[in-house]
Amino acid sequence: MHFAYGSVRVMLDGMNVKGTALMLGSGLSNQVGAAVASLAFPVLGPVGVVAVRQWTAAAVLMTAGRPRLRTFTAREWRPVLGLAAVFAVMNLSLYAAIERIGLGLAVTLEFLGPLTIALLGSRRRLDLLCALAAGAAVVVLVRPQPSADYLGIGLALLAAVCWGCYILLNRTVGDRLPGAQGSAAAAAVSGLLYLPVGVIVLWQHPPGLAMLGCALAAGVLSSAVPFLADLLALRRVPANFFGIFMSVNPVLAAVVGMVVLDQRLDLTAWLAITVIVAANVGVIGFRPGAIHGQEQPAPLA
Repeated sequence: MHFAYGSVRVMLDGMNVKGTALMLGSGLSNQVGAAVASLAFPVLGPVGVVAVRQWTAAAVLMTAGRPRLRTFTAREWRPVLGLAAVFAVMNLSLYAAIERIGLGLAVTLEFLGPLTIALLGSRRRLDLLCALAAGAAVVVLVRPQPSADYLGIGLALLAAVCWGCYILLNRTVGDRLPGAQGSAAAAAVSGLLYLPVGVIVLWQHPPGLAMLGCALAAGVLSSAVPFLADLLALRRVPANFFGIFMSVNPVLAAVVGMVVLDQRLDLTAWLAITVIVAANVGVIGFRPGAIHGQEQPAPLA
C-alpha cells in the first residue's frame, strides 16, 4: 500500500509532471531511434549503424562528461575499458537482434538483464514469484515455431547479459570516477573500437544522405536525447521510480515497431511482454525505501 500510494503521489505531484514527461520522452526517443536505425540496415547493416551510433554517443558524452583522461589511474581504467567493451557488444547484439526478430521482442528479451541483476541476492518470496513469471513469459516468447529465429533470440539474450554487466560495471565506474567522466571515457573507447570496421563498412557500402541521416538520427535519438532527458528527469523524480518507469520500454518498443516498422506481435506475445514488465515492476518497486530513492540504479548511457 505504501508503495502504491507513493507511486501515485510521485506521478501526480505537480512538480514531477515534467520528470514523468522527460522519462516518457526518453523511452520513446530511444525506441524511435532504434526503429530509425533499422531503416538503414539494408545499406549499412547493423555493424555500420552501430558504428555511427557509437561515434555520436562518444561525441555527446565526451562533451557532457569532459573526462580528464590523463589523470585516470590503472584502477580507474580497468572498469572503464570493461564498460567500453560492454557498450560495443551490447548495442551491436541488440541491433542485430532487431534486424532478425523485430524491435518489440528484442527489447523485451534485453530487459531480462536488469531483471536478473535485481533478482541476484534477493531472498524475498515476491522476487521468486516474479522470476518464475518472467521465466514462463520468456519460454512463451521463444517457444519453438516454424518461423522462430533462434540466432536473433540468442543475440537479444546476449544483449541482456551485456546490460546486466553494464549495470554492475557502471556502479564500479561511478564509485571510482566523478560525474559522467567514466561513461564518457568508455563511450570514447567504444567509438574508437568501431572506427576501423565502421570506416570499412562505409567505404564498401557508401550510404546515401537518407541512410546516413537515419544512422545519425539513431545516434542522437538513442544516445544523446535519452542521456540528457534521463539526467534532467533524475533531478525531479526518485531514482528508484526512474528504474520502475524504465520497465515501460518493452511496451514502447512493441508499439513503435508496429507503428513505424509494421512489425506486429500476436496476442500471446503481448501478454508475455506484459508479464515481463510486471515482473520488473514487482522486483524493482516493492522494496523497502523504494519511493524514497535509497536504492540507486545505474543510469543508462
